Amino acid sequence: MTRVAVIGCGYWGKNLVRVFRQLGALDTVCDPSEVGRATARQLAPDARVTADVDAVLTDPSIDAVVIATPAETHHRIATAAVRAGKDVFVEKPLALQYADGVDIVQLAAERQRIVFVGHVLEYHPAIVRLRQLIDQGELGALQYLYSNRLSFGKIRREENILWSFAPHDIAVILRLVGAAPTDVVSTGGAYLQAGIADVTVTNLRFASGVGAHIHVSWLHPYKEQRLVVIGTHKMASFDDVNKQLLLYDQRVDWQDGNPVPIRSAGVAVPFADDEPLRCECVAFLDAIATRVTPLTDGASGLRVLQVLHAASESLRRGGTVVPLADIL
Repeated sequence: MTRVAVIGCGYWGKNLVRVFRQLGALDTVCDPSEVGRATARQLAPDARVTADVDAVLTDPSIDAVVIATPAETHHRIATAAVRAGKDVFVEKPLALQYADGVDIVQLAAERQRIVFVGHVLEYHPAIVRLRQLIDQGELGALQYLYSNRLSFGKIRREENILWSFAPHDIAVILRLVGAAPTDVVSTGGAYLQAGIADVTVTNLRFASGVGAHIHVSWLHPYKEQRLVVIGTHKMASFDDVNKQLLLYDQRVDWQDGNPVPIRSAGVAVPFADDEPLRCECVAFLDAIATRVTPLTDGASGLRVLQVLHAASESLRRGGTVVPLADIL
């Protein structure tokens, strides 16, 4: 059995601790804070708990490291783990700087280590089912996608809403379109803290003509997590708050030169009742066991990071178009 160490037992890390323990793979939890270590002892009383990251990385009995620490530490810990011979699971984003992300991926390739990026939404059974519908041609050719990820809080001090919320939506949209965008435009506003955007709208343009936008906010009166996909034959909507995937047999036909909307009620599409995080953690363990490149590998993490940097640059410039090729 693979022996995993989780580094970071805070807001999200504690969920990874819980799931890897349930899967029988958790060996050690590492957190520099007493609060984090106390949480780890409560969640995983049979695991080793420590504050010493170096001791974890140099322990030959540990096969893989799961990094759920602040994003500014990802590059340092991930590269140290790879040099120590560990496979790594890095929570999103892979790194804060694109060059640092490249460094992680290249080093892992040289050392033949797995890099797995925590884009958990890609493992959601509803998103997996939606991908199947698209691949089977059920929606026809894709035309437009949009994602809303809105709530009131959790408001961060160290990163803006784009870097906090949008990585999941970017990852899924790139996966569904099957390509990276040619250019990115992002606008937003910082209302609570100077220089830290609370709301952003990011538009992606693809060479195929497909368009997409992502609206994220932690300054919103209610929670909404919705992905809408428009195809030439049908449309789909995934509501992650109400756990509902709907398929609409509606489109626009042309009659006598005029556009005529063909309407229908949405039909619920069933999908597996599995916890997305558990599916993600199982996928990491499978990649370690088989040495097969995982879905959310380092390359996919870099693609998301490239879009994030393009959106950040557009935001900084007040909403100008930023070609993705400018972000290297």
